[in-house]
Amino acid sequence: MTAQVAEMVLPLAEELHLELVDVEYVKEAGRYYLRVFIDKPGGVTLDDCQALSEKLDVLLDEKDPIPNSYVLEVSSPGIERPLKKAGDFQRFAGRLARIKTYAPIAGRRQFTGRLIGASEEEVRLTIDGREVAIALDGIASARLVAEF
Repeated sequence: MTAQVAEMVLPLAEELHLELVDVEYVKEAGRYYLRVFIDKPGGVTLDDCQALSEKLDVLLDEKDPIPNSYVLEVSSPGIERPLKKAGDFQRFAGRLARIKTYAPIAGRRQFTGRLIGASEEEVRLTIDGREVAIALDGIASARLVAEF
């Protein structure tokens, strides 16, 4: 369902010069939430979120891809944004990231280090002065880590 919604959101986001970061559909405290995360260079504004929300709301009502009632939320991915595509890892090279893998690599499933970059097959990061490569298809989740 999230892939179907993402297909609907993508042209709307591009029209507004926004990047679609992620779509999630979750149940929390008995309510369903459809969350759309967007970004753009310099960060998104409330006006950006509102503009996309209004356009998407009309399209979702028309296409009705979600059978039950839900709350639509459009927002920034935040300072610890998720990293989904190879381009995300490349774009944020030099930043600190936390990666969780599906299967252990050298006995570990969680890695926090500085992103070096990525290819279509793997992500590279530096952890304690050592370079570590992680296959993209082995990544369960990845996010930037806030640095202050």
